[in-house]
Amino acid sequence: MKTKLLALLLAVTVFIMPTASFADIIEGESIVTLGENLSEQQKQDLLKEMKAPKDATIITVSNAEEHKFLDGIVPKAQIGTRAISSSMITYTKPGSGLIVRSKNINSITDAMYTNALITAGVKDAEIQITAPFKVSGTAALTGLMKAYETTSNKEIPEEVKKVANEEMVQTAQLGDKIGEEKAVQLVAKIKEEIAKEQPQTTEDLRSLIQKIADQLGITLTDEQLDNLVALFDKMKNLNIDWDQVGSQLNKAKEHVSAFLGSEEGQGFLDKVKDFFSSIIDFVKSLFQ
Repeated sequence: MKTKLLALLLAVTVFIMPTASFADIIEGESIVTLGENLSEQQKQDLLKEMKAPKDATIITVSNAEEHKFLDGIVPKAQIGTRAISSSMITYTKPGSGLIVRSKNINSITDAMYTNALITAGVKDAEIQITAPFKVSGTAALTGLMKAYETTSNKEIPEEVKKVANEEMVQTAQLGDKIGEEKAVQLVAKIKEEIAKEQPQTTEDLRSLIQKIADQLGITLTDEQLDNLVALFDKMKNLNIDWDQVGSQLNKAKEHVSAFLGSEEGQGFLDKVKDFFSSIIDFVKSLFQ
């Protein structure tokens, strides 16, 4: 249910920052990232769960690599001392978009991963993120960026990796305060409006973010507003091709429309309706 619901959010979360070329990436190619601290049995179980091809490239992600990009963004205790979360990225045809599905991740939603990956320059791929038990999921983003570099032979700039991780964490932290859906919607809408209005100064950016929050009925504290301004100020200075943002948003909407029009999508909506109907029936029964 969580995965299907988050799929709907992709209509407002898919944007692109094309920082690298995909000329060396082969359609259909898969690469697996495994947390370094998994046991051998856990590794085999996750490979089976993700249905990893026998010829898939496998790389490992260490806890030290997590700390490299997350120190200063989240407390060291939250990053922990082990790298557990793992992933598989399978490249799809150009223009197909980015689809993320996760399991056993308790801090980062699929939509948050999607936004952060695109900030790092990853696109046109199906991505699975998983772990043998509930984990924060911080190792997965580090691993996926490492996988992209391995397959594309293109290095993602360190500052881009840092801001992608910061975006993921900040969206999750904001979600704890205002709700995950609102946080994802806000970050997505900010990107959409930056693409349209292209604010030139920090104050222009601050005014834009505040206006968007007001439109969405979201009340931000001064600290939350300052953090968002600082984050998007960094992105603004990383040469984002904002002209492509609008087209990527439209592509995401097409993905969601196709899902809702499919048999699977209709079945999902029916389940949602049945769920709320059962709640209403239960409440009515209390007064009979």
